[in-house]
Amino acid sequence: MALATALAATAGDAKIVFLAGPPSHGPGDHEHRAGCLLLKACLDKVPGVASEVYSNGWPQNPEAAFAGAATVVIYSDGGGGHPFLRDDRLRTIAELMKNGVGLVCLHYAVEPTKEAGEKEFLDWIGGCFETDWSVNPTWSPDFKPLPTHASTRGVNPFKINDEWYFHMRFRDGIKGVLPILSAVPPESTMSRSDGPHEGNPAVREAVKGGEPQIVAWACERPDGGRGFGFTGGHFHGNWGKDDFRKLVLNAILWTAKVEVPAAGIESKVTEEDLKRNLDRK
Repeated sequence: MALATALAATAGDAKIVFLAGPPSHGPGDHEHRAGCLLLKACLDKVPGVASEVYSNGWPQNPEAAFAGAATVVIYSDGGGGHPFLRDDRLRTIAELMKNGVGLVCLHYAVEPTKEAGEKEFLDWIGGCFETDWSVNPTWSPDFKPLPTHASTRGVNPFKINDEWYFHMRFRDGIKGVLPILSAVPPESTMSRSDGPHEGNPAVREAVKGGEPQIVAWACERPDGGRGFGFTGGHFHGNWGKDDFRKLVLNAILWTAKVEVPAAGIESKVTEEDLKRNLDRK
């Protein structure tokens, strides 16, 4: 069931479908529903765009929900609980991708499993979180400078504390993938023992060597579709940061093949806005 629908759409509007995962983590963390509704409210002010938000990770009527979609935005838990990895949902998304529909994966939603979804994610968005290879520490990267891309229009260099995943698995040679946010992680990100999300010899060597790590990226697929991966978004309050939010809003528009304004998508979010629609936890 749609939680929210945009104002009456016209035939020329680009349809954006948000899939918000079920409640997860503690209050203020992984606020999938509230985050999707907040981003939708910002996009509702953009001409030529219509968006819908669906709860619990998957619409009850997928055929109707995805009909005419320009892009799909998934903000949910990942791994074995990823909404795409149940029933025949990967096949449903695969059909959309074949038709050039865009895909944006936010935070934990960038993580499929090695057994199911990883090959598809590498095809669809160019990269993903891989257990025993990627890691999920909380740190404050300083993003500067930013590359020239539609997603970075009007976005100033910024520094923000979040659970930024890194040492991601990308396509061979990072083919067709453009790094959008990159930074060198401090040694403190390796303070945990080895584990599926915590650390491994390969990532420890990369951090020791001072290798810049990609935490957000854009890709273009041979089928004409576009993908975007963004590993931040653990803390709901970060959506109140203008540059953080603008980057993701721009990326959503870009994946929907809608021209991003030269100054990016302007939006305003208040403390009251951030308190709306929070899950009861």
